[in-house]
Amino acid sequence: MVAWLNLVKSGMRFFLCCRGLWVLLLACVVGLASAARAAERGVDVAALGAQPLSLIPMAALLEDPQGRLTFGELQAPAQAARFKTDLPATNALALGFTRSVYWLRLTLHNPGSQSLARMLVVDNPRISHIQAHLPDGQGGYRVVDTGGDTPFASRPYPNRGFVFPLALPAQAQQVVYLRVASTVGLLVPLQLWTPEAFHAHERNDYLVQAWYFGMATAMVLFNLMLWVALRDRIYLLYVVFVASAACSLAIKNGLAAEFVGQHAAWATNATYYSAISLTLVAMLLFMRRMLHTGRILPRADKLLLGLAGVYLLTLPVYAVALPAVAKAGIVLNAATAPVMAGVALACALKRQRNAYFFLGAFAMFLLGGLLTTLRAMGMVPTNALTVDGLQLGSALEMLLLAFALADRYNTLRRDKALAQDALLQAQQQLVDSLKTSEHELELRVAQRTDELQALNARLHALSQTDGLTGIANRRRFDEVLALEWKRAQRLGQPLAVLMLDVDWFKKYNDHHGHQVGDACLQQIARTLAATVCRSGDLVARYGGEEFVCVAPATDGPSALGMARKIVQAVRALALPHGMSPLGVVSVSVGVACGVPGPGTSAAGLLRRADAALYSAKAQGRNRAELAVDSHGIESDAG
Repeated sequence: MVAWLNLVKSGMRFFLCCRGLWVLLLACVVGLASAARAAERGVDVAALGAQPLSLIPMAALLEDPQGRLTFGELQAPAQAARFKTDLPATNALALGFTRSVYWLRLTLHNPGSQSLARMLVVDNPRISHIQAHLPDGQGGYRVVDTGGDTPFASRPYPNRGFVFPLALPAQAQQVVYLRVASTVGLLVPLQLWTPEAFHAHERNDYLVQAWYFGMATAMVLFNLMLWVALRDRIYLLYVVFVASAACSLAIKNGLAAEFVGQHAAWATNATYYSAISLTLVAMLLFMRRMLHTGRILPRADKLLLGLAGVYLLTLPVYAVALPAVAKAGIVLNAATAPVMAGVALACALKRQRNAYFFLGAFAMFLLGGLLTTLRAMGMVPTNALTVDGLQLGSALEMLLLAFALADRYNTLRRDKALAQDALLQAQQQLVDSLKTSEHELELRVAQRTDELQALNARLHALSQTDGLTGIANRRRFDEVLALEWKRAQRLGQPLAVLMLDVDWFKKYNDHHGHQVGDACLQQIARTLAATVCRSGDLVARYGGEEFVCVAPATDGPSALGMARKIVQAVRALALPHGMSPLGVVSVSVGVACGVPGPGTSAAGLLRRADAALYSAKAQGRNRAELAVDSHGIESDAG
């Protein structure tokens, strides 16, 4: 009997539990149906306050995969019934990387006794095309065609976003349709504002934009002046990076379209993606120089160079096929971040001081970029942090990198001061040791004198020798030219100068790499030394890929013959040069000859040789040119 009673009680409890679940399920269904009916009844625009109203939960959505539906077809009962009203309660509708066209339907209701003005805002300047069908107050619709890939002048309200002013009559209900499509990720933040609240928001928004771009401009100008003063390429790379980042954000935020050519459609998504690629190229090159990856991490350095090359290749791809590769471009940008972070971390583990600053700065930029990327992919909600995250991260990164550059300069100064202190200490130790004994002093003085003489001789030789090629440097060349000029002036003999430049060497260096370029210069130097073999002649490296030769007691034809041998000898090396029309490395030579006299100078002779060199380049390179005088050039192909 007790068992039967327990069985009955268990059955009652199961029944009551099921009944509760059914009641809860019914309440959810009723709630969803009520929300859908409320959305269809319309948005009460009179209840709008100082804060914007997100319209996504109250909108209806229709996907048009082929993009062929017209507005008239859309209003037919069959198509109107296809609209979905159960949209998520978010600030922005994330539709992802889709080629479909989407229609949004909004029902706006003004229950009051006075007409109201409202602002319908789509706060995403990167939506390629927006077609708004707005009630005209006479039973029809007016059409507004605008979008990020159209001229800024097409917008009904001048703002970096898309703003559609609405006039809602009293006791009236209006239906607004928006047709949206994009060549990149489609994200639709849809809000309704009162005019007063929107104007206040707009003023603050532009103030933030002005603050960021003002700071970026200051960074560019300051570091540009540092580059002019110090001639350190890292400052120029920083300037290019900051300028590219600012341009990218100006396009992303719609400011470039607003303030640079409102009637032109150049600030498109393709331009935006290309600007991001250029920003990353500048950042990769800046990172390499700042962290000295070529010396510390050679393999990682090649990887960074390869990434920079890939980003340069994306420029024409984005220009012609952005819709097909937009998502891949986002993935590439996201994949580059951990690569750069990993290289910086590896440098930090090797106790590279600059790597600590770079990691902190890059973390700020990475966080902002990650938030923006995830927002574009619809993975995080749209808010002030995700909308302007890249801008905030970029600003913090600029400041930290500027601080890193200042620290780098201070480190160089400190190292110089330490070296000077070490030198002073060494001198003091020498003095102290010399005072120990007069006899020891004499011996040590003699010994140190011999050592110093040998060291001075070595230093003198090093100071006059080019470290890369082993031939004389420019300093030695200037000394010998001055001496030979005076000797030629005293004896009345001719003096010839040859100036040589490697053809298309920058392209050779960029194509084959600096190490191969250095090896090329070494081989050319050896060839020059072997070709110009007279005891009185001097071969020197003038700078970069330029070489010079001083030939005493040599007239013009002889010097030109010497130049021809040099041109032929270098070409006979057959060093492959894929960026040269000849296919091999070649040189151009300018020759100048003269007897020193009144109104002439060694500098003038050198300028004539330089002019002859430029004439050789202008006539096709791989040749020698002889400067006759200040009015003519005698030429001869190599």
